[in-house]
Amino acid sequence: MEAYCVKCKSKREMKDATAITMKNGKPATTGTCSTCGTKMFKIGK
Repeated sequence: MEAYCVKCKSKREMKDATAITMKNGKPATTGTCSTCGTKMFKIGK
């Protein structure tokens, strides 16, 4: 899955993507940047 990396300032492939549910009940995905290792977060499925 692709998400925006704040450190690289571009869309990158997300490594170790895990589906989570936010406090308000909406789905989200969290993982790490495959290039720099920074945490990434994407709202939605």
